[in-house]
Amino acid sequence: MHDVMKREDKLFQMWDQHDNVYTCKYVIMATGIAKPHAPYFEGHELVDGYEDLTTDLEAFEGQSVFIIGRGNAAHETAQHIMGSTNVVHMMGRSATRLAWATHYVGDLRAINNGILDTYQLKSLDGLFEASSDALNVTRSPIDGRLYMQNEFDTVPGGQVVSEVDNDATREGYDRIIRCIGFEFDFEIFHPSMNVKRAGLRRTAKYPKISFSYESIGVKGLYYAGTNTHSLDHRKSAGGFIHGYRYTVRTLHRILEWRNHGVQWPAVKFNNPQDLMTHMTKRINEASDIYQMFSVLCEVIIFDENKYSSTYLEAYPCALVSRIQKITGHPVPGPMIVINLEYGKNFSGPGKDPFKRGRAAYSASVAHRSNFLHPVYYYYEKQYTDKDYLNKPPKWGLPVPDRIHHTLEEFTTKFDAVRTHSLPLRRFLEDVLGVDLRNFFATECMLISLTTSTLPPGCQSHNQTSTIQVATMPLRNSLYSDFKPFSVPLPGFSS
Repeated sequence: MHDVMKREDKLFQMWDQHDNVYTCKYVIMATGIAKPHAPYFEGHELVDGYEDLTTDLEAFEGQSVFIIGRGNAAHETAQHIMGSTNVVHMMGRSATRLAWATHYVGDLRAINNGILDTYQLKSLDGLFEASSDALNVTRSPIDGRLYMQNEFDTVPGGQVVSEVDNDATREGYDRIIRCIGFEFDFEIFHPSMNVKRAGLRRTAKYPKISFSYESIGVKGLYYAGTNTHSLDHRKSAGGFIHGYRYTVRTLHRILEWRNHGVQWPAVKFNNPQDLMTHMTKRINEASDIYQMFSVLCEVIIFDENKYSSTYLEAYPCALVSRIQKITGHPVPGPMIVINLEYGKNFSGPGKDPFKRGRAAYSASVAHRSNFLHPVYYYYEKQYTDKDYLNKPPKWGLPVPDRIHHTLEEFTTKFDAVRTHSLPLRRFLEDVLGVDLRNFFATECMLISLTTSTLPPGCQSHNQTSTIQVATMPLRNSLYSDFKPFSVPLPGFSS
């Protein structure tokens, strides 16, 4: 397909390689970022592209190789050839970011980082930082090797201060390889299309889109797959199959409501006890919010009485302020947003994720958890777009009315009775003003003698009784004054 354009009648038009014409109302671009990023510099034609490399190791036997790039593709190449080469030198515009330190799967993975050992353990391989924009590559007519022009230190006015004569690249190379990634092919659009890039540097390889995956500047043009990674670049897994399989589903659900009136899938609960069971199940089993942490959230919408609820699974965290418009579900009362988060001061280049004392071990300090763990944000009312955009730095969501952290667990099994379940139950009791304990039949009988409204633990949760519960007055009895942390009645379970 080529020359995708938008006509005056608001329809899209495009052509294939046989000059067949296609028209449509909407376009979803799911082409990936398949165009090699190949900057222009003097001698760029002498450089081999990553996309054209051979995997035959004999082609690299005894060679000195220079690799432009320091990402996974560059390190993957170095890892593959380093057993056959003389030396491998690598140049990147920034220091190497290790995935285990940043928790971003697009950074250097351990399987590709063998050159870090050979660099630091005197095997003559090396890494350094510089920009490829200033490269000047020439081939020597004498030995046929590739050389890069030495750089000079200058002062304002261009005066040469000193010539660098100990440049590690001075002996030249048999081969220079470009491994600086890929980008979205913007040339697929007609010049009349106002398609913008997401940023100026690292996200410039992606198209600029809204939180609903629609092009900013071209209505009706959507993106799917890794093309949407600008929304969570260097944060989550939206650029990779285990992440974008869920953002693609999210786009489908958004368009289902927008174009066909199909509401976002939801689970409805007529009592908070069943809700808590479902929350715990999702936190322990859900793959979508786990892979797309801090991008997809769980949203629980309560009615005015804080009793019945609507549960939206894997909903975009950035669109919580627009729930009714995006999903078709009203927001009549408070809500809880569940987000999986790392500790705010845990991850980052140069930080040590293996330091002593890295893990919290008590529920009382769960808010100091470093590893990925659930955070429950309670809002008395739905927050606005402005609240989300102005949230504090390093916060995944706006400041809530109440917040609860579940203690970290590196196996991500948040099902320990005292450490995980009990603190969550007390948090829900506190914000909802309802007793979520389970009772024996004899205890329920005693409670029924003193109040006209039974706690959820004394109500049968079959279809008939849940409908009945939903229509009962919930705040006009003695039980409405229940304090979650008060001493339980004698003989009652805690």
